Amino acid sequence: MTEALLQRFRDTRAQSLAFCAPLAIEDYGLQAEPFTSPPKWHLAHTTWFFETFLLQEYLEGYTTPEPRYTVLFNSYYNGIGEQHPRPQRGLLSRPTVDEVRHYRAHVDAGIEQLLADTGHAHRTDILTRVHLGIEHECQHQELFFTDLKWSLGVNPMLPTYAEPTTNESPVPMPQSWHIFNGGLVETGFDGDGFCFDNELPRHQTFVEPFALAGRLVTNAEFAIFIDDGGYQRPELWLADGWDAVQTQGWTAPHYWRERDGQALEYTLHGLQPRADANPVCHVSGYEADAYARWANARLPTEHEWELAAATAVSPAGGVDTGCYHPQPAEGEGLQQLYGDCWQWTQSAYGPYPGFRPSAGAIGEYNGKFMSSQWVLRGGSCVSKAEHLRPTYRNFFYPPDRWQFSGIRLAKDGQQ
Repeated sequence: MTEALLQRFRDTRAQSLAFCAPLAIEDYGLQAEPFTSPPKWHLAHTTWFFETFLLQEYLEGYTTPEPRYTVLFNSYYNGIGEQHPRPQRGLLSRPTVDEVRHYRAHVDAGIEQLLADTGHAHRTDILTRVHLGIEHECQHQELFFTDLKWSLGVNPMLPTYAEPTTNESPVPMPQSWHIFNGGLVETGFDGDGFCFDNELPRHQTFVEPFALAGRLVTNAEFAIFIDDGGYQRPELWLADGWDAVQTQGWTAPHYWRERDGQALEYTLHGLQPRADANPVCHVSGYEADAYARWANARLPTEHEWELAAATAVSPAGGVDTGCYHPQPAEGEGLQQLYGDCWQWTQSAYGPYPGFRPSAGAIGEYNGKFMSSQWVLRGGSCVSKAEHLRPTYRNFFYPPDRWQFSGIRLAKDGQQ
């Protein structure tokens, strides 16, 4: 187990640097909005996590290369101490990118030394935390892409991160509906592998009969909603959603563009013709809810989504395919459950019955955010394949649009 964990640690740390390879040095400090973070900060914060929760606690004689990093790269762990203001992360011209790379190498050496100590009194806790640190870095790899896209997207030059992998534009597949009887079902992670604490404990939930759409809502379908006055009809919107439409001036998904009568979409592959069959993405929970109401449907609950997803095979998709944009549905049955868009549910993000966060500052990882957010399921085109599982719970505030978030419809059984 230790060799496999060590190799996964090395691979994950190397991949974070590889994802930065296409960047210019000027890109490392980009922060277009307070809710995004610069690439350099992601590289440093994930390193801080290993240093704080492993090396400083378990490696005797460890010294940090820079004590001020404790504040600069602490994200939200109040139990650790003070944090540099999040909206000002992009102002940190120091440490330099090279200094952050040195910091990573210093901490990596410490982790390797710690893992080599097979007789350590806290060996089990160390292995558990290394695994958590790896999965934490995978989450930040995904945030690297969503934050970078937002920051590049405000540049009038609309830079390209990677060249497109395909130019195909297929005809959208007809929508299908899949019936589930519901009943008393098991929800939550069950197995010997890794999961985050918010996927536990496994518990029973009663689900009414329902139908789930066979694929995600497409660009073409969402365009019809817009043409039908979807953003001008208050009866379709939740009160807070309508307020967001008015105050934010929403008229379309975030990255949609119109030039010389051509429908376009900004992607990490540059400005591209908007493909009708591609899933609509970068919509808020409010937009997803309004579209569902307009379509005489609703958003699924997270328990419905998990019940349906448990019957499907998790594909080896996500960020490692090298395609950083959701792709059209193909085939029959339930499609696009994983690896295209995070799918908004109507479920509020809260603890499962019996949930208890871990003791200490590391317990702040998920539990303290269980308020005022909605659950999303499924993973996106920039998620790691290891995170594409039925029980994974992502969560964002309903106005948020910077993630690869899309729409899957549901209906009550009697519909």
